[in-house]
Amino acid sequence: MPELTHQPTVSLSSAQIAFFRSNGFLSVPQLSNPAEIAMMREAYDDIFQRRAGREVGDQFDLAGTDEEGKEAALPQILGPEKYAPQLWDTIARINALHICRQLLGDDVQAQGSHAIFKPARHGATTPWHQDEAYWGPDFQYRSMSVWLPLQDVDEENGCMQFIPGTHKQEILPHQSIGNDPRIHGLELAPDAAIDVSHAVVCPLEAGGATFHPSRTLHFTAANESERPRRALIMMFGAPAIKRSDLGLPPRRFPWTEHKQTARAQRHEAGTKS
Repeated sequence: MPELTHQPTVSLSSAQIAFFRSNGFLSVPQLSNPAEIAMMREAYDDIFQRRAGREVGDQFDLAGTDEEGKEAALPQILGPEKYAPQLWDTIARINALHICRQLLGDDVQAQGSHAIFKPARHGATTPWHQDEAYWGPDFQYRSMSVWLPLQDVDEENGCMQFIPGTHKQEILPHQSIGNDPRIHGLELAPDAAIDVSHAVVCPLEAGGATFHPSRTLHFTAANESERPRRALIMMFGAPAIKRSDLGLPPRRFPWTEHKQTARAQRHEAGTKS
């Protein structure tokens, strides 16, 4: 990844670090400044309007079957910095990296990002899930997702919600959304039997952020507001380690083994061309 040239301007207090260790998430009021957030919002809107990366599977509908000619319920772009390089070397990202190193260790590095857009009035729910459920089951991870909204967010337009303490659990049973293998997105399977009634809702102003590791259960509601909801998710972590090298038992994620998504087909075709 390109070098980050800014210097961090935000650090966590010991109380914030303790809260994260106990609960598995943290809300930080501000990682950036209004001018940078405005720049990022303009670049973000441009790549979604262009559907950048669709031909190679980087742009797709996270919550739908991703059919051509059908409006996406939950548009996503993987690696948005490939299509808008100005999204990479930002004050927001260097502050996020600095905080992730406070929480996970000094060997943590920036690992890319993805962008999820909830259109006004009909942007779909992102169901309860753990990020690690999407990844390879043969590895052990030390990673963080930093969720940065580019406008104010609340429960009405889809801010983050977390279940405290779930970062200490193993990966729970998941399935494709609606149990449809054509859909890329995941949700907790019915037999996961998790009580979400004590979820913590995290509204933020534009440029604030939430931090959560790969096993924390999280969710965002459908966007029922008149405002588009733009979220940039920055990823940070240390190199993954094979579970077998750590003496950990093997595991399977059967929900990833039978996917039949249009996004994967476009990606495979794009890598062969």
